[in-house]
Amino acid sequence: MDTLEILRNLAIIIIFAKIFGLLARKIKIPQVAGEIIAGLIIGPSVLNIVQGNDFLSGMAEIGVILLMFSAGLETDLDKLKKSGLKAAVIALAGVFIPLICGTIMYMCFYGFSEIGSTKFIEAVFIGTILTATSVSITVQALKELGKISTDVGTTIMSAAIIDDVIGIVVLTAVLGMKDPNSNPVMVGLKTVAFFVIFTVLGVFILKFMKVLDKRWPHTRRIPIIGLAMAFALSYVADKYFGVADITGAYVAGIILSSLDDSEYIDRKMDINSYMIFGPVFFANVGLQTNLRTVDVSIIAFSIAFVIVGLLGKVIGCGLISKVLRFGNSDCIKIGVGMMTRGEVALIVAQRGLTAGIIDSRFFTAVILLIVISSILTPVILKMVYESDERRAQIQNN
Repeated sequence: MDTLEILRNLAIIIIFAKIFGLLARKIKIPQVAGEIIAGLIIGPSVLNIVQGNDFLSGMAEIGVILLMFSAGLETDLDKLKKSGLKAAVIALAGVFIPLICGTIMYMCFYGFSEIGSTKFIEAVFIGTILTATSVSITVQALKELGKISTDVGTTIMSAAIIDDVIGIVVLTAVLGMKDPNSNPVMVGLKTVAFFVIFTVLGVFILKFMKVLDKRWPHTRRIPIIGLAMAFALSYVADKYFGVADITGAYVAGIILSSLDDSEYIDRKMDINSYMIFGPVFFANVGLQTNLRTVDVSIIAFSIAFVIVGLLGKVIGCGLISKVLRFGNSDCIKIGVGMMTRGEVALIVAQRGLTAGIIDSRFFTAVILLIVISSILTPVILKMVYESDERRAQIQNN
């Protein structure tokens, strides 16, 4: 590809992604949604001034690795431990109810097929997209309501973190199923082996990094080593364990999340991600989506996808919370708090597109789910909390 064309494309992507990202923030929806819309506008759907290519796909891959590395760095292991069994059970329900519902919904549209067939894998992958919860959007909603440190807030946060970990494991297993020679049991064993090995190695890596961090505190050497580690674990995960490379990046982030300088590393990663790799990744999603090919069946599917995606989390997490003896109002808060989708849902969908499991036209449904869930979650949470406050005032009077 011509160097001048690369420079031209990057300039267009960055300018449009940032403009639409800021506009999205102005109207209180995630910037990522704006960046995706920017990709749709400059891509084949509207203006067709930038075409997807191998170079942009490579940059997008780096972008997704940086995003997952950052997600791992932001994981609060202490809060994860304190939340205990309840958060884990809620997370499991939040993964498997949407997974099952999404799989059945896809089959209702495109036909039921035998286990292991291409259609079955496609159906399971659509369900897999619905498993992710956006921790960042959930956190922001709870912060704005001043409820982040409450019991319900902590439970939602911990469950959302566990939810994404389980979702990534499910993603890895489904990607392994795409290989006709793949044995699902071996895929599972290799996935478990990866986590076991790097849980053990992670202890030694963390000790080594703490020594370096103590010797060179708050210097750029630490983020550079961390970045190299993210790329290395991404390579090892995919090459030797058949685990998705983003899983390796996520694990690298979790290992380094206990460092004193973990926030410093995250800030340095965010510069790269915010400036270029993130916008390219999200815009590339739009570039690979051609809305001109959308037909009535996809519109109907998208509506069903959004409904199942929202209700799957609310019902799954809400009902299991009731079993765990949360109050009715708290069950609603937990269910609604878990229904937001964001970067991870896009990342999962992108991996499916790259692996040839799903078609780009399904990104329409994913984008709609992200935007709608991001708007509805803070609105509904505010309504429920305000209702609780009014009820408490009435009782006190």
